Amino acid sequence: MAQDKIILEGMCFYGHHGCHPQEREWGQPFVVDVELFLDLERAAQEDNPDFSVNYEEVFRLVERIVSAKRYNLLEALAGEIASQLLASFPIEGITVRVKKPRAPLPGQFNWVAVEIHRKIKGL
Repeated sequence: MAQDKIILEGMCFYGHHGCHPQEREWGQPFVVDVELFLDLERAAQEDNPDFSVNYEEVFRLVERIVSAKRYNLLEALAGEIASQLLASFPIEGITVRVKKPRAPLPGQFNWVAVEIHRKIKGL
């Protein structure tokens, strides 16, 4: 797998994910980080965006996924983001981190999160 990567960190979207009825009804912010693994050598050498990934398109796709459907688990949301990005862009692998700053837990914390790693089969 390529060692080069494009990182979009701290993308914040509003969604209705969680197991508690209030979470699903009222919604809350979710913070998403993605690392896209791909070979960026040609993009760097030729200074040509055709050999990279359009950051805005990645952002918009993640936004649609977080906003469109309701998931019980962060694991399912992160998995859907990974699957759709792998299918939509010329990347070899991906790391997706979904953070939930307002999880209904008793006590103080910054966020809870799920991080998954996926790659194109055969790599």
